[in-house]
Formats: sequence, C-alpha cells, structure tokens
Amino acid sequence: MTQPAPQLPAEVWSHVFGYLSAEDKFSVRTACKYFKKLVDHGSLWKDWSVVLGYHKGYSNSHFWGTLRRRKVTSVVLRGTRTKDLKRLASSLPTLTTVVTDQSSQASLSFLKECTHLKRLAIRGSGSPLLLDGSTVYEPRQLTHLSMCDVKLPTIAGCSLISAVRPFPNLTSLVYHKARLIEETLWMVHVPSIRTRLPMLTHLSLSVGYTLCTSHNRSRPSPGPPGRDGDSVLSSLELIDCTAHSFEADAMKRMPGLKRLAVFHRYSHHQMIEGLLATDGGHLKTWLRDLSQLSTLVIVKGPPVKKYVTSIPATVTSLTLCVAGLSPQDMEAVSVQVPNLLHLHIDPWPSHLGAQAARIPQLFPNLKSLKLRHGYVSERDFLQLHQLKDLEYLEILDISPHLSELTRKLQALTNFRLQITTSPRKRDVMTCPCVCQVN
Repeated sequence: MTQPAPQLPAEVWSHVFGYLSAEDKFSVRTACKYFKKLVDHGSLWKDWSVVLGYHKGYSNSHFWGTLRRRKVTSVVLRGTRTKDLKRLASSLPTLTTVVTDQSSQASLSFLKECTHLKRLAIRGSGSPLLLDGSTVYEPRQLTHLSMCDVKLPTIAGCSLISAVRPFPNLTSLVYHKARLIEETLWMVHVPSIRTRLPMLTHLSLSVGYTLCTSHNRSRPSPGPPGRDGDSVLSSLELIDCTAHSFEADAMKRMPGLKRLAVFHRYSHHQMIEGLLATDGGHLKTWLRDLSQLSTLVIVKGPPVKKYVTSIPATVTSLTLCVAGLSPQDMEAVSVQVPNLLHLHIDPWPSHLGAQAARIPQLFPNLKSLKLRHGYVSERDFLQLHQLKDLEYLEILDISPHLSELTRKLQALTNFRLQITTSPRKRDVMTCPCVCQVN
C-alpha cells in the first residue's frame, strides 16, 4: 500500500485511529509513511504508557523521536541502567508519571531531571532508599507516591512519615509490603498527618502483624474524635489484614470515608483451619462508623454473615471476593444495599452456581457486574438479561463455549450490553497487590 484511501482528510483518519487499541495502532503505522505520521500524533496516545526494559538499552534516535512525537508522559521501567535512565529524562521532557522496578539509590538520580514529574511508583529495592527533597526536581509538585517492597533506611528518625515529609501536596500515598511495620500500623492516627499531608485523599497500607523490633515505638496518641479536619481521606485500602490489625474505633477518625478496601491475609476457611478468630474482627464495627461509604471492597476474611448487617445502605459499589457465599448471604447483602449499581462477586474457589440466576431479582439496578461463569448453567447465566440497566459485564474466567454463550446473552439484550473477558485497562500506578479488584 503506497497511498491512503483517496478523498479522506487527515482528521477523519485520526478519528478512526482513535478507536484502535495500541496493538492495532502499531500494525496500522507499518502500512505506509502517511499512516505512520498520523498514528504517531500525540492526540492518539494520551493515556498510553511505554514500557522500557533496558536490557540492551535504546540508543536509536528514531525511537526517542517517535516517543516525543507521541508526547509520552508515562513510562514503566523494567531496568536500572543509569546511563539509559539519564537519556530517558532528556529525551522525554514531558514525563509526569514514572514507575520503576528494582530500584537503587543511584538509579533514582535521573528523577531530578524530570521537571514535570507528578506521579512516582517504586516497586522493589535491594538496598534502603532515602527519599528526600533532592530526589525529585520539585518535591511540592508530586501528587502520587507508591512504594511496594521498598526498604527505608534503618537509621534513627527514618520512617514512612519522614520519607513523605518532603512531599506535602501528596493526594495519594501507597506503601505495601512495608519494612517499618510499626510506623505503618499507626500512621493513620499520627496527629501530624493533617499538617504534613494536608491534601491526602487516598491511603493504601500493608498492615501485617509482624513488627520490626528494632523500630518499635510507643503508640502515638490519637487526637479527640470528631475534630474538624481530623481526616480528609476519602479512600482507604488495608492490605494483608488479620482479625485485629487496627483498633475497633479506627474509622471514627475518618467519618468522611467514601471508599474502603480490606484485603485479608486469610480466607475464613484458612482461619478455621489455623484456629484464628472468625468473628469478623473489627470489620463490623468499622462499617457501622462509615455513614458516607459508597464503595466497599472485601477480599477473603471472615464469613459475610459476620458483618453483612453493618454494611451501610449508602454503598453503591460492592466487591465481595469471599469464598463460600451462600444464598442467605446474597439475600442479606441485597437487603443492606438496595441501591447497588456496581457488583463484583467472586466466591472462588467455590462458585455461584444457581445463585447467578437470582442476581436480577436481588440487585435489579445494576449497571456493571463482574463474576465467574464456571458451574453456572446456560439457563441461569442467560437470566442476566433481566438486568435492564446493565451496561457492562466482565467475565472473570473463560471456557471453550464462552463466545457462544455471550452472543446469546447479547442477543437477549438487543446488543446494548458490553461483555468482556479481559479487565479494563488499569492505571500503571496501580500496585499489583490490589490489581485483582481494579
């Protein structure tokens, strides 16, 4: 092909290319030079992140020129060759998002050259990393910081609070697989959090029970509950929770919380086998204190019946990845959240079975639904067409006959329903620890 189709202006082609996936764009740009120029326009790559391995480096000037034309602002780094990282900063001056794996102190030095950096994720470090105001070009510009499996220095005074102090405008802070567990456990209650991170709205923490004895400190004293400005958090994620990871009144410090995600370390079957408490821990108490909650995510943990009556009626988006959901659990949930719009239900390794057919009666207002279809009969699965407002259905498992089954369901809904077997595109900043529900 030497010429594009006649009579079509560039604007039309660009509009058409805007509907293509990144993989399809890569294919189209190989057709001819004209298409290559159109496809590489920055307007077609606004939400795209480039993944760089750096096993052999990228010395080709045409490669960097292509990325500049696309106005790439987000990059995921799978290697730490310092020379190549410096080339990256100079070649892509518009970078706002950097995700880096297996970092070292030296490999982070290129961040000083990223003058527009707003979001930074560090995943894995073989040696302690010292984050301070000199780590990035403009500390006050950073709004998102994510650290997973990152060692903080063991010198006195270095803690999570110390690490984030140079970044007062953070709106999102993620710290998973923490090495300084004691600081993480009580961070929500540190009085100075309001002044050090006054803009923080999203907090995601690992809350494992193993304490690093060399860093044990006395528990900070929380301020009186209900104080104005006590917390601006609207989203809280707790990873690797056990029965009593936080005290019972923890959520009273965050009455304005809109989203709560609790990822338990054990399923209730594992809890029974390990002779652990299955009474719901503090979860049922937390939920009673969150009168403004709209999104709730529960992964593993105690049986649903232990806390279902505490789920606020304000919840419109619910994720339950809890083994052994019974028909009674499903009905109890429907009573608690009559206005539910978004449901992700996954009782793996058990299954929904005939309960799938009851979803339209229990949750008639659903707009989106995620579930597994294994062990669900065709008759029961096709009952989902009764969800008149359903716009999006994501199927979490696959089978040889799935395509035929989804075609039948779409026909029953007059093809208004979008059905997918692959998850929606995730933000590159999303930590793998929580990607199963995002």
